[in-house]
Amino acid sequence: MSASDSSTAKKLNDNYILEKLDYDLQPLPLEDKVAVVTGGANGIGAAISEKLAKLGANVVINYNKSQKQAQEVVSKIQDEGSEVLSVAGDVAQVDDMNYLANQTYNKFGKIDLLINNAGITKDNLMTKMEPKDWYKVVDVNLNGVFNSTNAVLPAMKEQKDGCIINISSIIGQMGGMGQCNYSAAKAGIIGFTKSLAQEMIKYNVRVNAVCPGFVETKMTEKIPDNIKEKIIKKIPMGRFADKEEIAHAVTFLIVHGTYITGQTININGGMYM
Repeated sequence: MSASDSSTAKKLNDNYILEKLDYDLQPLPLEDKVAVVTGGANGIGAAISEKLAKLGANVVINYNKSQKQAQEVVSKIQDEGSEVLSVAGDVAQVDDMNYLANQTYNKFGKIDLLINNAGITKDNLMTKMEPKDWYKVVDVNLNGVFNSTNAVLPAMKEQKDGCIINISSIIGQMGGMGQCNYSAAKAGIIGFTKSLAQEMIKYNVRVNAVCPGFVETKMTEKIPDNIKEKIIKKIPMGRFADKEEIAHAVTFLIVHGTYITGQTININGGMYM
């Protein structure tokens, strides 16, 4: 290598190092943002909580009964250097969600992001479904979205800024055998999203829904192998989603979707179009 070539290579290397240092010193896209994630201790919710923290957000993890799992997520986020708070509460209870919002506001002074993720299933054919299973699923999956959203909206309206992501489901779009309760609740979330987006845009609050298909979580682990095989045959991409793929879509809407509101983003491998 000639002296000229060596000098050019050194300059290129020095420029790369300077550019990398400059990039590393850039603030993270969600730095100083405060995010509340309901059902943030397990599965998709945990993946979202951890992803938001990696992007710089301070995260408030809501959980109901999963205290151990919540603490595990808290530890992971603390290792990343972000501030995190875990708050127990049932999304189906108005007072619990008001408490969640108050604890968040008292700790961080604002609420920028809400991810309505908490949900349950109690599947059965309609002819065999107990009324209590209908009401419980609708109470958690749909009424819970109202309760948590209603609790954080005053803060978002006051600061004239915010982003709400509601986790719906492919089942809310195409239905599912033995899931009348779950399908009704998740379909309701889509309608709620579209209406709230229209109401809140004047306050610079964006509202969108994400509809995952089948995702590799503890919930889908319970599906018998023979049933899982039949489901996968109906998915053009030939697999279940990884929960990280759902988290990526959520963070895309928050960070890059600044002109997106009232929309439903499908993440289902082509199973429903």
